[in-house]
Amino acid sequence: MKKFKVCMLGAYAAGKTSLVRQYVFSIFSGKYQTTLGVKIDKKTLQINDETVDLILWDLAGQEELIDVRKSYLRGSAGGILVADGTRGETLDVVLDLKKKLYDEVGEVPVVLMVNKSDLKDSWDIDQEKLDVLRDSGWTVFETSAKDGSNVNRAYQSLTQQLFSGMDK
Repeated sequence: MKKFKVCMLGAYAAGKTSLVRQYVFSIFSGKYQTTLGVKIDKKTLQINDETVDLILWDLAGQEELIDVRKSYLRGSAGGILVADGTRGETLDVVLDLKKKLYDEVGEVPVVLMVNKSDLKDSWDIDQEKLDVLRDSGWTVFETSAKDGSNVNRAYQSLTQQLFSGMDK
């Protein structure tokens, strides 16, 4: 059995916890609950006839926890970066968090989830910015924790990257 620690990183209220709940439990709650510190969940998958455990570390988005977050990042095999499509500034936070992740654990695989695609009419993130990120090699998914759009695909993409990275 393979195990991969994956950190969920993003701005406050971007939807990290909701994405984990949608992926692991196939549920969505409209009630917002602030994550304090870290919440850990596990999802077991079958990849190429092997059992894989994703250990999902859902980290609080508050910047004052950055020193604690650094210790949470250690040992991560990959990351899910989460931006809120309705709040453009959260994409800047994600760019900074990717750098911090790389500084702490090296260039591990990452996937960007731009969350709240169910509210696309209210998005504040320009599609051109996402296209530039894609063109520069980022794996980007427009997701909705509410209706589940692209959530499984995003996690599956990261899992495949983690799994294929073991062959190197």
